[in-house]
Amino acid sequence: MGTAPDTLTLEQHRDRRNGGMRLRWIGVALLAAIPVLALFDVFGQRPETSTASAPAARLQLYAPSTARGGLMYTARFRIDAHRELKDATIVLAPGWADQYTVNGVSPQPSDETSQNGKLRLSLGDVSAGQHSTAYVSLQVNPTNVGHHRQTVWLYDGTTLLATIRHTITIWP
Repeated sequence: MGTAPDTLTLEQHRDRRNGGMRLRWIGVALLAAIPVLALFDVFGQRPETSTASAPAARLQLYAPSTARGGLMYTARFRIDAHRELKDATIVLAPGWADQYTVNGVSPQPSDETSQNGKLRLSLGDVSAGQHSTAYVSLQVNPTNVGHHRQTVWLYDGTTLLATIRHTITIWP
């Protein structure tokens, strides 16, 4: 076996520990923290209910406020009519469709249009004391990261009845 080169010393190259080992352990700890945080639903998609009431009707939204890219979920919109609504219409802000794939709406609205980037879903007549529920199936595009406003407006014809200001945070 040959001898070590004169430029190598045991103290400097083998026995001395520098900060590199600490950095490696910190890096491993950070990588391990990501799945642990996910287990506690920090990046999750747990839905929550938001409500807006008016004398004519109550609007409820059941949707997550945080989600991950690629996630598929269904947002539920429920209208409880206190008086008869002749033309119940839900208008969704552009944040509901921008960087999303809209997989479907159930039940199918009687009229579905776009107005200045907003989705307009006409649900028709809702009798007093009755309710109407619409489900919108969505998938978050994987490149859609950040905060998005997802405001919902409830109209009866052209009369604004209620507004829910909803925001969603998309994690990578």
